[in-house]
Amino acid sequence: MAGKRRQFGRVRKLPSGRYQARYMGPDGQLRPAPETFRTKRDADDWLADVQTELRQGDWRDPDAAKVPFENYAVAWVAERPLARSTGELYAILVRVHLAPTFGRLSIADITPAAVRTWRRARLDDGIGPTTVAKAYSLLRTILGTAVDDGLIRRNPCQIRNGGAVVTPERPTASILEVFALADAMQARYRALVLLGAFCALRWGELVALRRQDVDLDAGMVRVRGSISELNNGERIYKAPKSEAGKRTVAIPKSILPVIVAHMRQFAEPGRDGGVFVGPKGAIPRRNHFNGLWHKACADVGIKGLRFHDLRHTGNTMASYTDASTRELMIRLGQSSTRAALIYQHGSRQREREIADGIDSQIIEALKRRSGPKGHAGDTGG
Repeated sequence: MAGKRRQFGRVRKLPSGRYQARYMGPDGQLRPAPETFRTKRDADDWLADVQTELRQGDWRDPDAAKVPFENYAVAWVAERPLARSTGELYAILVRVHLAPTFGRLSIADITPAAVRTWRRARLDDGIGPTTVAKAYSLLRTILGTAVDDGLIRRNPCQIRNGGAVVTPERPTASILEVFALADAMQARYRALVLLGAFCALRWGELVALRRQDVDLDAGMVRVRGSISELNNGERIYKAPKSEAGKRTVAIPKSILPVIVAHMRQFAEPGRDGGVFVGPKGAIPRRNHFNGLWHKACADVGIKGLRFHDLRHTGNTMASYTDASTRELMIRLGQSSTRAALIYQHGSRQREREIADGIDSQIIEALKRRSGPKGHAGDTGG
């Protein structure tokens, strides 16, 4: 009796003795299996799997995923509505960390094992864990889009917590160390250090301040945006990532005389005049300031402290007051929930109370300090 005729696909035996499986795709193209099979049974099983995919709507065009990863990744970055600094970062991650390994591979050929090997090799080569985590997260996101595009069925980035950035605990400068660093800096940057610590402002937020943002009568600083530097040296003004980033921060009264003296001596004139400018009247460059910062740290005997760590000082001091978690997040500009934003609009009095609590800590620390007095009332520049 003649064998039952196959209803889906074809299997034929090759001169090598192996078996080839082929089927007619939804696009009318005759498509062979990507490999040959040792037995006819193996070829039949493969065709059965393909038929199931077709019936369930899970079929993927095997040719579509043959696009080289680098081409797909570069287009992915270009097509996204990213901030310029973010787009620049992603382009660097693709070019430096992803393309050398995956660039010429087709998306379909990137396997979980290949991703694990790449990540381990990056770490073994001494690449920082934070950079590797960011590169892995970008790879996972790009390939996630490939899944959404129907190019691959499953994302090969399967490493648990592979994109988690484990940040080591940073040092916290004491109140007296903050004042010592402020005194060791050039006079025009003394107020910048004090605001960075006791108001927990970021570098980019500080250099973006204008005269109209500093209310000396109320003792408040309004944060409306920040300035960031691209790798080519260009500086761009950015609005906060969330509305919570736009905030008003109270200045502790102990440092207010220093801020008043700075505004009188160093800030540019006019409402739009810059609060912090360099000796030549330009917005300070981060790399130039870092040189001054490292020298000041060395002069006062502090090691491993970054300017950004001053935010941790301010946050720690604020946490010693009775501020709630929400109030702390508002002060730091890190809340993005609608409820927190509504609360923020009515929190000026509470913000002043938090600053007064920080001020009490400053006064107490200065009382305990040995040596000449003068910080609380010293307005010299």
